[in-house]
Amino acid sequence: MAPPISGLQTRFTALETWAAHDWSQGVLIPRLSTHDRLIVRTRNSTYELIVTVPHLSTVLVRGGTFFPSFTTAQLAGSSMGGGLLKLHGVYEGFQMELLTEDLPIITTRVRAVSVLPVRDGTVM
Repeated sequence: MAPPISGLQTRFTALETWAAHDWSQGVLIPRLSTHDRLIVRTRNSTYELIVTVPHLSTVLVRGGTFFPSFTTAQLAGSSMGGGLLKLHGVYEGFQMELLTEDLPIITTRVRAVSVLPVRDGTVM
């Protein structure tokens, strides 16, 4: 019988998996333009995000239980619900972490994300 895996080995494996992940399939807020929109579908909700300050990852977010109307938030990033955070990005299979004035919100896992770019400075 194999010896049990220690907590340190488990954390190391998680870190290796995190480091080896293909991050090219996500959306980084700082690479978007002001007024670009994201539609993010999670297991439980659909969110609409409008980028307001790309380099700070500041967005207006609406959707889910906590955001019935547009609310200013910072997209902290995406995580697996633990201590590792992919800063300022949204990735399928990960949970979005949003910071508001009142509290942090962690969504259920993202199932799909799409970007609707602003056109010629026109806000949709």
